[in-house]
Amino acid sequence: MARSSQITNSFAIEPRVGVRHLTLVTAFLLCLGSTHGWAEQGKPQQEQQTKQQAQQQGQQSKQQPPQKNDQKQMRGLDEQIQEIKSDVLSISAELSLLEEKLLFPSGTEVAIFVLLAKGDSMRLDAVRLQIDGKPVASYIYSFKELEALRKGGVQRIYVGNVATGDHQLEVVVEGKQKSGADFSRTEHFAFRKDVKPKLVGLTLAGPDSGSAPIALGEW
Repeated sequence: MARSSQITNSFAIEPRVGVRHLTLVTAFLLCLGSTHGWAEQGKPQQEQQTKQQAQQQGQQSKQQPPQKNDQKQMRGLDEQIQEIKSDVLSISAELSLLEEKLLFPSGTEVAIFVLLAKGDSMRLDAVRLQIDGKPVASYIYSFKELEALRKGGVQRIYVGNVATGDHQLEVVVEGKQKSGADFSRTEHFAFRKDVKPKLVGLTLAGPDSGSAPIALGEW
């Protein structure tokens, strides 16, 4: 009897062990299933994020063109600007000539030029002109302008309209001698205006040069 009870008890225990084993297996399978489901659910999100990143990179690449193209475009713009500047200067020069022809017709035009005697060392400060008693020009010279005149430069100090016939020109020159002393000279000249343009040159010299302070020449 004791033996049969032991067998009965052993059979009673085995089913309990089997049930527990099945429970653990079932729980493990459920865990695997839920993990797989989470993984499957995460894939679309990852793919969507990857697509969004690719689109953003594409937009950035479109918004930011290559640096080489930018440099080429800048060079092209610089060349166009230089061409426009050159055209504007050329047009301005042509307009100035046209304006001068319109304002000063050849029949009445008079132009007066100033130059220094060669090798003269005076410091020219100012020149004033009058034609027939009317002031027509007054000019004060800077250091750079004086240097240009000493190097052989010529200044057109006056251009205007004068009727044909005889006229009087008064020239006043102010400056400093080589010693630093001030000097002023005034000369009067007569000139005749013909139908063609009249060009007059005034050659200036200091008192120490031994030449005439103001000499009139027709060009």
